[in-house]
Amino acid sequence: MRRTFKYRLYRSRRDKHLIEQIEVAASIWNHSVALTRRYYRIYGKYPGANRLMKHIPRLRRRNPYWQKLGAQAVQDVIQRLDRAYRRFFSDPKAGRPRFKRQDRYTSFTLKQAGWNYLGGNRIRIGKHTYKFVLSRPIQGEIKTVTIKRDRAGRLWICFSVVTAEEQPKTPAPHEAVMRPVGLDFGLKCFLTLSDGTEIRAPEFFRRGLQEVRKAHRALSRKQRGSNNYHRARVCLAKVYDRISNQRRDWFFKTAHALCERYDFIALEDLNIEGMKRRWGRKVSDLGFAEFVSILEHVAQKRGVRASKVDRFFPSSRRCSCCGWVKKDLSLADRKWTCERCGTVHDRDKNAAINICREGASSLGVGDVRPPGAAVAA
Repeated sequence: MRRTFKYRLYRSRRDKHLIEQIEVAASIWNHSVALTRRYYRIYGKYPGANRLMKHIPRLRRRNPYWQKLGAQAVQDVIQRLDRAYRRFFSDPKAGRPRFKRQDRYTSFTLKQAGWNYLGGNRIRIGKHTYKFVLSRPIQGEIKTVTIKRDRAGRLWICFSVVTAEEQPKTPAPHEAVMRPVGLDFGLKCFLTLSDGTEIRAPEFFRRGLQEVRKAHRALSRKQRGSNNYHRARVCLAKVYDRISNQRRDWFFKTAHALCERYDFIALEDLNIEGMKRRWGRKVSDLGFAEFVSILEHVAQKRGVRASKVDRFFPSSRRCSCCGWVKKDLSLADRKWTCERCGTVHDRDKNAAINICREGASSLGVGDVRPPGAAVAA
């Protein structure tokens, strides 16, 4: 199993050598993009990664500036470009690879050569030794080392390691005792569970909006390209980074709490882009897509089964007691009454119950009646 451990590098005067290598990688990327575009204009086709890997090293031998970056790191830049073009060929909406400014190119990767892990929090890259914040031990065999630079100018080191694949204990489908739950996402209440529990999001961006506006105003008053402009831009990037870290930390804590409490989690497949076009910043602040990704990762790690329900499944409009579907249900209707059995439903709780049942049936668990279904009936 492949895992990545990410650590913050201590600030040092030697960091300039790493930053320079990132800039060299950006220069090679831009030159490769120019070559592929010129080749396409002349021959009408993409040259491919193999041709670039033969041509770029010949240019590198005549360019002392490019020699500051290791040969395998240069190969990784070309492989990144090749993956970007393959993605563009399979889905033109992704957009073709573009030129990148040196401050927009963020990382380079070293494979077998160019680095030496000295143990603890020390690593040697090239001719220099660097220290990083060893917040947790590195587990597994290190395969690649990636140096990344964020928008605030801070450097991070990422170790890609190979570990033994963990086999989580997953409850069998026929087990009599299961703790299932369905999750319904909402704008007013972040999560409504099928057992009636409500989880409200802290909305970290809304809390830090004044600080964001203040940092934006400070940046707009600076002359573009000046040292003060650079410092204000870094300050703004740190504000956004702090909000993102707060949201991500809350997502992980919520995901672990759900996986500790339940054995089976069903959730809906939302059209996030459509929701952003309709509700804008509110949806971005809640971060539905990021939370689902984190929840699936934590569930897999802890042996909890998770299932996604199709976005066109009428979870809110279907009665969780008799199955009747109310076709004229609008977004403004937070409560509605079933015309067949007369049950009064809370919109979100009813949707969560239906999501739990549909997700369980898709995995072959059978008819799972989540806690709270009898109360709703």
